[in-house]
Amino acid sequence: MSQVRVRFAPSPTGFFHIGSARTALFNWLYARHTGGKFILRIEDTDKERNSEAFLKVIFDSMRWLGMDWDEGPEVGGEFGPYFQSQRTELYKAKLQELAAKGRAYEKDGAWWLRLEGARSPAYDDHLKKDYEKVDTVPMVLHDMVRGQVARVEDRDFVIFRSNGEPVFHFVNVVDDIEMQITHVIRGEDHLSNTSKHLELFKAFGAKPPIYGHIPLILKTDGPGKMSKRDKGALIEEYQQRRYLPSAVRNYLCLLGWTPADGKEVLPIEEIIKQFEISAVHQSNARFDERKMSHINAQTLRTLPAAEFATLARPILLETKVIDASVSDARLTEVLGIVQEKVTSLEHLPEFMGFFFTTDFKKDEGALANLTKKGGDPVARVRELLPTLEAAAWTEPALEAAFAAVGAARERKPTDYFAPVRFATSGQGGGAHLLGVLRVLGRDTTLARLKAFIA
Repeated sequence: MSQVRVRFAPSPTGFFHIGSARTALFNWLYARHTGGKFILRIEDTDKERNSEAFLKVIFDSMRWLGMDWDEGPEVGGEFGPYFQSQRTELYKAKLQELAAKGRAYEKDGAWWLRLEGARSPAYDDHLKKDYEKVDTVPMVLHDMVRGQVARVEDRDFVIFRSNGEPVFHFVNVVDDIEMQITHVIRGEDHLSNTSKHLELFKAFGAKPPIYGHIPLILKTDGPGKMSKRDKGALIEEYQQRRYLPSAVRNYLCLLGWTPADGKEVLPIEEIIKQFEISAVHQSNARFDERKMSHINAQTLRTLPAAEFATLARPILLETKVIDASVSDARLTEVLGIVQEKVTSLEHLPEFMGFFFTTDFKKDEGALANLTKKGGDPVARVRELLPTLEAAAWTEPALEAAFAAVGAARERKPTDYFAPVRFATSGQGGGAHLLGVLRVLGRDTTLARLKAFIA
């Protein structure tokens, strides 16, 4: 079999939608799985809606997600140019090729593709309608995802508008022929276009690519396809909210495909190894941001300490949680305590700010819960303070101090955890308390407990 060549052909007319990203990703995965080529082609024939800013969003978003392209803009390749706006002369030449074959004709300023087949008697009166209808045999398409699909196109259709612009179907097929595309992986909503495309391949005498129509992505709640207006629909949102690109990419892989081993959080190398387009589901996939957040948290917790620190430092500097004087060693020490609990880089400043400043935000809801559960949290801290003052500042010694006070007061040691956590961090939850106290240090911890009592 010849080398697999797949393409992703977005239009720079809006922000990068999660459905577009998933289509690009499935093409990229198939190319990487098969050792083929992934081509980026820009469909920029809509002059009124095209934008350089949107084009940049496409490039930035794809690179953020780790999808490199083998041919296309900023990379080059032997089948360029890769912008449709730069291929106008080719399209005109291809139109004349069809006209010379008798497969294209002009009517009312537009050019139509003439279908082959027996003309229906009802349409013999010289195009009484805007098109001719033809008695044709359905073409059977072997779809990599959907299996055998019968498609029929029984009416001539426009391939060049009266304003001289080629239509989507025409340029799509011409470019796939010229760029030697072997497989077309696209959304299920394009399945209805396939009969037109097959007719064009037949008119050009070219072998069509193998198609695979992947399921739509549905809204989180309710029926209908996810649109650019729906919450969570744009890749840019996840960049701004500091999601890990590897986690977003991991989740997009699961929108219509399930790894053979059943695992959901996988390194991209393993996903590439397992990915088979024939294993993509036929049923539509429902977008679930909570699942994406879960995968993001799981991925974050497994990052090597140095990589976590590299990601965290600029965020903490930007939000003024730390300044440049905080050493790598100190930052790594604190991050080592919080990494097992943090769910998102977006929330990292509020989650760990108390380690670096006395002016940390206090969760009033957590304080209300302390009081609601009975007993005076200040009194509990007061009971514990002398024993902590005498303790060696290691986690086993701190654990023993809590246990000793609990035993003396006929309480569980953990009865003292919540008030101490609030007094030292202003939070109602977080990383393991004994680790937090150890990293905060003796002086800071005791000073905060005394301030809380006061």
